[in-house]
Amino acid sequence: MNSLQLVWKNLSQQKGNTFLSILLTAFGIAILTVLYVSSDSIEKQLDNNSKDIDLVIGAKGSPLQLILSSLYHVDNPTGNIPLTEALEIANNPLIELAVPISLGDNYKGHRIIGTDSSYLELYGLTIREGKIWNKSFQAIVGSETASKHQLKIGDEIHGAHGLSAEGHVHDDHPFVVVGILEKSNSIVDNLILCNLESVWDVHGIHHEEHDHEEHADHAHDHEHDHGSQQTDEHHGHNHSDSVHNHETESHDHDEHTDHDHSHESATKDTLATTNENHEGHAHEEEVVSREEAIAGRNDVFIKSIGQDMVKDQGLEITALLVRYRSPAAISVIPKLVNQTTNMQAASPAIETTRLFSLIGVGIDSLEILAYVIMFIAGLSIFISLYNALKQRKYDLAIMRSMGASKNKLFTLVIVEGLVITLIGGILGLLLGHLALYFITQQTSQSADFIEVFNILPKEWILILFAILVGLIASVIPAFKAYNTNISTILNDK
Repeated sequence: MNSLQLVWKNLSQQKGNTFLSILLTAFGIAILTVLYVSSDSIEKQLDNNSKDIDLVIGAKGSPLQLILSSLYHVDNPTGNIPLTEALEIANNPLIELAVPISLGDNYKGHRIIGTDSSYLELYGLTIREGKIWNKSFQAIVGSETASKHQLKIGDEIHGAHGLSAEGHVHDDHPFVVVGILEKSNSIVDNLILCNLESVWDVHGIHHEEHDHEEHADHAHDHEHDHGSQQTDEHHGHNHSDSVHNHETESHDHDEHTDHDHSHESATKDTLATTNENHEGHAHEEEVVSREEAIAGRNDVFIKSIGQDMVKDQGLEITALLVRYRSPAAISVIPKLVNQTTNMQAASPAIETTRLFSLIGVGIDSLEILAYVIMFIAGLSIFISLYNALKQRKYDLAIMRSMGASKNKLFTLVIVEGLVITLIGGILGLLLGHLALYFITQQTSQSADFIEVFNILPKEWILILFAILVGLIASVIPAFKAYNTNISTILNDK
């Protein structure tokens, strides 16, 4: 009989104690596995959801709630903010990109987000099938949403009011799936995206209709006329009637600009005042004109809504996701929003740190509990092996008399402890991942980001830790077996 067979036979004779030791080891490893995998997944999810987003602007309230609702979509929003105020902030020269979002409905627990195409740019999203929406009540869905509900291009989905699946279903406003996103390993995989107008329409909020092509043609003609004017100035005509015509044309152009873009002019004045108060040291090149603002960083935002909607019609959005143009914005934009508007600015980095500090207390407590269980498991192994030696001391003496060395007896006891903790460790990993799978199945899409079947390097370290516990627990019994006195034991027998 070889050593492993002998070890297994010895463990089989102590079924109760052996089973208890394996179970305690498995529970300790399972708890640590759940903590490590869920913490790693949460950290990755937080990073993926907040990457390239420097600031979230929304209604007054809890900054953490604003971040949770706008970036992680696990809480109710703090309220809505006026569209005009959002546009005013979006045109600040220190802001590179401002993406609007509107919340309010869901589809079977998956939130429907009203936004524009710049949302895809902000998160680096690509469309796997289909295309982006080009009119209201068209939607693109995340990869997990499409997979979970077997959605395909052309399917109709009916949103439910509110942010829970039990809300009133809008049967008269179905969304048509026109695109499916590639997997991004972020919360977007569980979302449904549409344009802002769809969110307004489904809730009966009136807004002016606009024609994107007509607006684009108007902008093109405006630039063409302006360019012609510059050409005339460049050639320097000296004829009086030419000068008169040029001045008349310039006068008409100015009236047209003042009529159509009064809000942007006001915004520009506000920005100038803001820069004077907060950035007296800024260079002239940081001041961005109205044409540059519309044609540049926030072109998608403004054009998707329409220039005629810049005027206050009572339209609102839930939040504005902001990416800074330069580090100088870190100290300027949040202060500007919080002190001069009825909105609040929340930093994802700061609030995520706060969130981790809150979660960390619970995680640390559970981790301590897991280590206590592992200590009890080690103590159980020690007691089991120590008591087993008392019952097997005559067997050990016979083995010694038949030629077994002291080292062999020492090794047998050590291997028994290692086998118990190795089995317990592997069983603990399986239990931990099964528990995670059960959690993800019971909590809908809110925990889908947990990588249930992903084995982390830390988990292999847990196996080594379990083996170490078994080694330490069996050292004293092994020395006792090593020091077996053959003559004394046989004489007592």
